[in-house]
Amino acid sequence: MLYDCRSPADRDRGIAAAIEAVKNGELVVLPTDTVYGIGADAFTPYAVKALADAKGGARQAPPVLIGSRHTLDGLVFSLPRSARELVEAFWPGALTIVVEHSPSLAWDLGDSSGTVAVRMPLHPVALEVLRETGPMAVASANKVGQPAAVTAEEARDQLGYSVRAYLEAGPAPDPVPSTIVDLTGEVPRVLRQGAVPLEKLRDVVPDILDERGV
Repeated sequence: MLYDCRSPADRDRGIAAAIEAVKNGELVVLPTDTVYGIGADAFTPYAVKALADAKGGARQAPPVLIGSRHTLDGLVFSLPRSARELVEAFWPGALTIVVEHSPSLAWDLGDSSGTVAVRMPLHPVALEVLRETGPMAVASANKVGQPAAVTAEEARDQLGYSVRAYLEAGPAPDPVPSTIVDLTGEVPRVLRQGAVPLEKLRDVVPDILDERGV
């Protein structure tokens, strides 16, 4: 089902359907502040596998989206000071941070080497869903090798019946991918340049390195 979240009534029905689907281990497509994402409950292994199968690619560990900064404390063993500073400055927004997750977490995101990429998106529909479902494994809503979907309808054309609920909120406002920063080493390092430029990151954490380690 595709729900047009630009209509108040459809939005309420769509968000309720998406929350129910995620809690049942099914897949949903939802808007974010970058591109549309296909998501599943991060703590349901078969749902995370279904996400990878829907995309048609190798099972790389997907990023995790959360609906509140406070959720981060429950996911990580200890959060570096630089991580807290970046989160305070850029969340919700287009910054993904890679941190060591707590070893006690009962999830299986794939081959993640004890780390997780986490983001809090700046989109009201996504946040409303995430605050009810808890952490979701989310990847771009497209088949591997195909362009990222900038509407839910584009995502449906690629993913079809593998997804239970599609939440349409119009074209993605800024289809530039999020910036990814690795915070697992001694010095923070950018893994992917994206919507948050390096200069802005350095305003908050001056010693952050770029992708070349400079």
